[in-house]
Amino acid sequence: MKAGFIGLGNMGSGMAANLLKAGHEVTVYNRTAAKMKPLVDQGALPAARVEDACGGEAVITMLANDAAVESLSFGGDGIIGSLSRGAVHISMSTISVALSERLAEAHAQAGQRFLSAPVFGRPDAAAAAKLFIAAAGSPDTLEKSMPLLAAMGQKVFVFGDKPGTANLIKLSGNFLIASVIEALGEAMALVGKAGVDPGLYVDFLTSTLFSAPVYSTYGRLIAERRFEPAGFAAPLGHKDIRLAMEAADSLRVPMPLASLVHDRFLALLAQGGEKLDWSALAQLAAKDAGVAAPAG
Repeated sequence: MKAGFIGLGNMGSGMAANLLKAGHEVTVYNRTAAKMKPLVDQGALPAARVEDACGGEAVITMLANDAAVESLSFGGDGIIGSLSRGAVHISMSTISVALSERLAEAHAQAGQRFLSAPVFGRPDAAAAAKLFIAAAGSPDTLEKSMPLLAAMGQKVFVFGDKPGTANLIKLSGNFLIASVIEALGEAMALVGKAGVDPGLYVDFLTSTLFSAPVYSTYGRLIAERRFEPAGFAAPLGHKDIRLAMEAADSLRVPMPLASLVHDRFLALLAQGGEKLDWSALAQLAAKDAGVAAPAG
């Protein structure tokens, strides 16, 4: 397929590379132009403007937040003003349910298609095409987009025809991951203060009842204090919990644990954790227990 890819950060660069490896014709755009060069060297076409990436059958966005997606989607020279009728915008960013609904409506009014397809996985999974993709949109839009999704992920899960549902799934998943990080931090602070080796403790957990990848991945990052460079930066984790709480508020669903994790992220950021991986959240418990220096 002929597709554009907008957003070449930690995740997007690997995803776009996998589209090229699968034989798709890919035009890439990034606000920081230097990030396009490695992909151009692999065969991608560079786009000087957003509209230059919108000439194909699809355009994929992988951006940091609502503000970035909104600014590049709306306006005469944005995605909606540049895509041809029948083309699809595949939004793979972690954005709010409300913005996803706005985008779906705006694309429909322009005679275009919209698919929400946020991903689960860190940059190494993106580079290896091992992402899990939560997708929602009309069946024909999903069918049209599947060759692209299949090139970037190991499995696509479909959650109906309302794009915002996929964003809600993604936000709920990131809430669960953040909750695991907080719980791991508290448990590791408890045993750590008693002198237990953190690496040995994580080995025990992940070899018994807690063998899920989330415990293995984040347990080892916490045990080894590998918070830089950030695979997923703390401000993005804070943003996702805030968006989950906004969705919960609109649905009138109390989420007391989300409120706690939100405040923990605020504490991490207040202590200089802006450039750290979101797993550094766990170090707050260690600091509270007097067994580690402040994160950041």
